[in-house]
Amino acid sequence: MQFTCEQRLDGGVREREFTLDGIPGVLWTPGSASAPVPLILLGHPGGLRRMYPRLAARARHSVAAGFAAATIELPGAGERPASTSAEQARADLLRALAADEPVDAIVDRLVLPLVGRAVPEWRAALDALLALPGIRGPVGYSGGVIAIGLRLAAVEPRIAAALLFAGSFVPRSMFEEARRVTVPLQVLLQWDDEGNDRQLALDLFDAFGSREKTLHANMGGHTGVPWFEGDAGDRFFARHLR
Repeated sequence: MQFTCEQRLDGGVREREFTLDGIPGVLWTPGSASAPVPLILLGHPGGLRRMYPRLAARARHSVAAGFAAATIELPGAGERPASTSAEQARADLLRALAADEPVDAIVDRLVLPLVGRAVPEWRAALDALLALPGIRGPVGYSGGVIAIGLRLAAVEPRIAAALLFAGSFVPRSMFEEARRVTVPLQVLLQWDDEGNDRQLALDLFDAFGSREKTLHANMGGHTGVPWFEGDAGDRFFARHLR
């Protein structure tokens, strides 16, 4: 891990950009802390530059609640080389949705390769982040792509709790993996999300094997998550990471 840029944000938040094996990332930590703090990984659906305002706002919220927060660029997004096959699958998905055609095979083509590449990268980032002074486990995962968060929660023992954003398609072949997820879960669902399959999201929530799982469903579109869900997320992680 190599740090490439550092700045101080409001509230004393320390923001450091880094690269890890050529993958860009950002780490946010408290400006001063008397002891190492738990880490929350911030999932997102796209490039870091495009997503930065929302990621930084979420990170500030997490740091103010006593956590460190970090994220990395997804394969094929932002500054990383584009994937021709992923772009074609995305175009095919939009066409099929507009024509009200079956999408399961297209979702597999789009999401499964992304999950297969992204999850090992997140785990490598976790290795590097937990080796830094001032950061400790247990670790939380917060955000989307929900299929990435699902697999991370299923295979990464250092993740103790996950707050998943149900705003993207999940291959039905991953529902069996969902049954192996046992960490505490909180799932956010925007009821009127124009780009999401509501029933699939509800079926996925039902499939998760966690004994503690909570669904927060709010009216509104994809970007209309109510502000108070940030506070609810902080309370969720405070219960399970401290």
